[in-house]
Amino acid sequence: MSKRTVELELATPGVDAQGRATRVPLTAAAEPGLAEEHMLVNIGPQHPATHGVLRLVVELDGETVVRCIPHLGYLHSGFEKLGEYRHYNQIIPLTDRTDYLSPMSNNVGFALAAETLMGIEITPRCTVLRVIACEMSRIISHMVWLGTTSIDLGAFTPFLWAFQERERIYDLQEMWTGARLTTSLTRVGGLMADIPDGFVEKLRHFTQTFPKTLAEIDGVLTRNAVWAGRTQGVGTLTAAEATNHSLSGPMLRASGVAYDVRKDKPYLGYETYDFDVVVGEHGDVFDRYLVRLEECHQSNRILQQALDRLPDGPINVDDPRVILPPKTRAMSDMEAMIFHFKQVMEGVKAPVGEAYVGIENPKGELGNYLVSDGTAKPVRWRIRPPSFINLSALPRMAEGHLLSDLIAINASVDIVMGEVDR
Repeated sequence: MSKRTVELELATPGVDAQGRATRVPLTAAAEPGLAEEHMLVNIGPQHPATHGVLRLVVELDGETVVRCIPHLGYLHSGFEKLGEYRHYNQIIPLTDRTDYLSPMSNNVGFALAAETLMGIEITPRCTVLRVIACEMSRIISHMVWLGTTSIDLGAFTPFLWAFQERERIYDLQEMWTGARLTTSLTRVGGLMADIPDGFVEKLRHFTQTFPKTLAEIDGVLTRNAVWAGRTQGVGTLTAAEATNHSLSGPMLRASGVAYDVRKDKPYLGYETYDFDVVVGEHGDVFDRYLVRLEECHQSNRILQQALDRLPDGPINVDDPRVILPPKTRAMSDMEAMIFHFKQVMEGVKAPVGEAYVGIENPKGELGNYLVSDGTAKPVRWRIRPPSFINLSALPRMAEGHLLSDLIAINASVDIVMGEVDR
């Protein structure tokens, strides 16, 4: 018996014979006699297991997934277009919102691209503090993933443990920036603020106690028969398939490809830190879990090394054309006031040219591409979002699995819709 063909049509407006507005529904055109064999099911766009406004149109043969089609387009954020009408520093709050689970990492990624475009070299203290910000982001992002995936698969206690650790990092972010999610930490040429008193001691205490929670999660999940049964052999991708889909981050490394931007294209001095690139063997949901769990240990190692080497000194470059002068100087010195006025009103101008910088975001390679025409606003700002690209492999991973497996597979991709639907 041949497999039927499903034709999907988005709901489009129309008018009936009486002049009333109508909509063409999503339809399934099947071969005669097969209409009851396959079924179309919508998962999302408002559903806990889609982790945001993702809509999955799933064709089912019984409970087996025959086809899975992700539908995007429910946020309409337009970040890249908004960036064309804003000064470089004004774009940084937009980067918080592209991945609101790791805002500091996104702040750093954009700032590095802008500084590469402008030929700015940041200070040693700023470099180490940005490493701390990135690794804190990696931990909170992985903790959110671990907790929500546990809920998706029926485990509640690891969710509580993971979110407790996430809250401890959020307390540190709040100490530093005054915000928990929308941090807007970086500035072109530096940071919005230095770390406050007590921050180093509190972060060091976190790095000393965090491994205990990871060990508890490991003990509850890794050798749990239910967890293993729901994740092992599910959503498998070979190294070649993962590479051909342009995957990155834990999604790629779980398939056995040891590619990490921090090692292969170092930035912020990552080549001087001692940490391991974690890789899997089978490329399934279970391996993605193991990779992310071990990456938390590696990020913890990096944080400890960064705290040990954190130097004194300024956090911003000594250039009044790039960094705002202190408020006391701006209120008492005419030249400082002029620099302040020009920078606020006109922005930091970049030379004509283009720049691309990729960093190892918690979800994969986050790229920022900027094109300048010599003004204070980019002509083009293009984001390479890891979630959007990693999501492209979902149909391939889901086919042939059960509907319940689709929930686990979708969770294993670790998407955030802010950078999927831009």
